[in-house]
Amino acid sequence: MAEQAEVLRRAPLSRDRILRAAVALADGAGIESLSMRNLAQDLGVVPMALYKHVANKDELFDGMIDVVVGEIEPPEPDTDWKPALRRRVLAARQVMRRHPWAPLAIEARNMATAAVLAYLDSVVGTLRAGGLSVDLTHHVMHAMGSRVLGFSQELFDDARRAGRSGAVESGPPAALPPEAAARFPHLAAVAAAASHDDDSVVGSGCDDQFEFEFALDLLLDGVERLHRRGWTSHGRR
Repeated sequence: MAEQAEVLRRAPLSRDRILRAAVALADGAGIESLSMRNLAQDLGVVPMALYKHVANKDELFDGMIDVVVGEIEPPEPDTDWKPALRRRVLAARQVMRRHPWAPLAIEARNMATAAVLAYLDSVVGTLRAGGLSVDLTHHVMHAMGSRVLGFSQELFDDARRAGRSGAVESGPPAALPPEAAARFPHLAAVAAAASHDDDSVVGSGCDDQFEFEFALDLLLDGVERLHRRGWTSHGRR
């Protein structure tokens, strides 16, 4: 392993090598630890050498996002839109779990990167190939939101905001103190009903994967019903 690492350190510097090293650094130590100086040290070069391949840190982050999104499996041809989209979203979720900093980085960008746009375009293509109208597809993409990329934006999720491992989804706060449970009985009842998941990023016993798939299936089932009814938003606004 030491010899392999040394070979990699001596490999010619390139944009791809820089981006993949940055992704590995963020995976291992968190996005906050990533700096041009730390990255250069990891690559065994001086910081100025990086700027020949990436103009600044914003370009570095954009490239890292593209590397991560590029790991999402491509859509399967000749597959019904609903199971195809479900598999694609769950594949995206697995990628985001491998790179817990990525959702935060994606949210922080002012514009979608090229790889994100290509991914979203392919998702729209899957829906349109399944016969969904442009109108319905437009509203489906709004309803899916960040979930289409494998993560959801939730309240009370300190783990995800910190970019910690597995932090791709959250839910209602749970394990309320007795005084809070007495004051908010409905919320306490919901929290107590949570199934157990030792790896939950919520720290409350919620099964993150189940909750994600539950919400995804609700959305897809609803879209399927609207599609069958020939639903349109015209005249509803």
